[in-house]
Amino acid sequence: MATLTVTKDAGEQYNGLAGRALTSRIVKTEVDANAHALGKLNKLILAPGFLTGTFAPNAGRMSFGAKSPLTGTIKESNVGGFIGHKLARCGVTAVIVEDVVQDGKLYTMVVTKDGIKLEECPELKGLNIYDATAKLQEKYGKKVGIAVIGTAGENKMASACIGATDQDGEPTRQAGRGGLGAVMGSKGLKAIVVDDSGAANIAFADGEAFRAGAKKLAKALTSHPVTSQGLPTYGTNVLVNILNEAGGLPTRNFSEGRFEGANDISGETMYETIKARGGNPTHACSPGCIMRCSQTYPDKDGKMLTGGFEYETCWGFGADLGINNLDDIALMNRLCDDYGLDTIEMAVTLGVAMEAGVAKFGDSKAAIELIHEVGKATPLGRILGAGAAVTGKVYGVTRVPTVKGQGIPAYDPRAVKGVGVTYATTTMGADHTAGYVVATNILGVSGKTDPLAAAGQVDLSRNFQIATSFIDATGLCLFVAFAILDIPEGMEGIVEMCNARYGWNYTLNDYLELGKEVLRDERAFNKAAGFGDDSDDLPDFFRNEALKPHNVVFDIPKEELKKVFNF
Repeated sequence: MATLTVTKDAGEQYNGLAGRALTSRIVKTEVDANAHALGKLNKLILAPGFLTGTFAPNAGRMSFGAKSPLTGTIKESNVGGFIGHKLARCGVTAVIVEDVVQDGKLYTMVVTKDGIKLEECPELKGLNIYDATAKLQEKYGKKVGIAVIGTAGENKMASACIGATDQDGEPTRQAGRGGLGAVMGSKGLKAIVVDDSGAANIAFADGEAFRAGAKKLAKALTSHPVTSQGLPTYGTNVLVNILNEAGGLPTRNFSEGRFEGANDISGETMYETIKARGGNPTHACSPGCIMRCSQTYPDKDGKMLTGGFEYETCWGFGADLGINNLDDIALMNRLCDDYGLDTIEMAVTLGVAMEAGVAKFGDSKAAIELIHEVGKATPLGRILGAGAAVTGKVYGVTRVPTVKGQGIPAYDPRAVKGVGVTYATTTMGADHTAGYVVATNILGVSGKTDPLAAAGQVDLSRNFQIATSFIDATGLCLFVAFAILDIPEGMEGIVEMCNARYGWNYTLNDYLELGKEVLRDERAFNKAAGFGDDSDDLPDFFRNEALKPHNVVFDIPKEELKKVFNF
């Protein structure tokens, strides 16, 4: 970005890697672990997965990677929509964005099958994501894939995300966590446009074997009750009532485990509201998706308000703030998507702010105004935009639910202890997707463990984190895990597709070893950045404050947490 030049490199040292495995290896190899995350030495990497761009079921995802300005650790942020699919079809293994602009201008990166170019875009300066997307579509067409930052990214806020377009051209998909929108803004990069016009279909080393593997995964996804019934009908928000019943729904800044207004914000209520208003409760966010767990949520007048309305967002702006008005929560989701803010980080931050008395729990109008403060980058807005940990320090709050500076999502670790292990130990700050032990603790996928018991949770989290690192390298949606954990043929299909795509002959154990290598790379970077084993823990209030209704604390010993990465 300093010289506004594009160079092409065969990248042979990164052969055999894709998605998260590739972004993390590049960050570990090429980024100084002690560099400022918003400075010239950090790099922003885009990488589709092994299967992205193919006709594999649910393989539309890609990874953004960098050093995180929110946590100071390594970060991979995963996104669906159209951009990864089109990037892979253009023959791009990865894009590495280096240095920062010298002229203070903003640029759009345009990717086609013929290469990459940078175009100045002064007309986009100061625009939020919906308006910027509309202008980009006017210029480049409706069929391109777009990733863009809003004012939060331009203002380099640590909670800024990158918004990406879905199949309908709406910017409802986010590379949400870790503040990578701020990294993109620091580079002077406002938008990425990918046009795969004229690109050839992706070639396979063995097309017949690939089709056979794809059929196995598709059969697993269409026969498992979570991926064929629960998620397509109610989306991820089906979890609100489930977690509330389990006593693990963090309420009013993690002070309780049940919310009296849970049903008002649940997936069931959301489904009925969408249907009554003529919206679409079942929507695919990216090409090849057969789960269709996304949706479009209309306002009271039937006009599209928001999409990609996830459980974590409904929980965060709902139970965590003591709010049970689904329309107001949907508006907060829309505002975050527009300003370019991670809804999880913003929700946890507002919970801390309400704990501090900045607003009252249950006051949705005040919460909406606080998000506007962030969008306008007022002094208060900049504090909130810096995330929950900074907000807690500014206001002297002791109950600040973060790990390594990143807000804890949607599942209280005292009542869902397996995911508590993941929060404490994942390389990227609190992140449920890094090792989604909720599947076994709560949903009974791949067996059932007692979520309130400490026994077995370390081993469970370790296995989930290894498998997830591999899945994040494939470009597959993480939700395929629900099916493949219970239906082994689904995992066989993934292995067969990866092998058939590239002409490999790897076993499942080989791919799980790749997952371990990803975690080793990430931990090596973090150690160099000053994050040793002692940084792998939860805030002390989780060990000292008993959570209603079960009156439990997080009681997995710190020494046990240090065993997660014993491999």
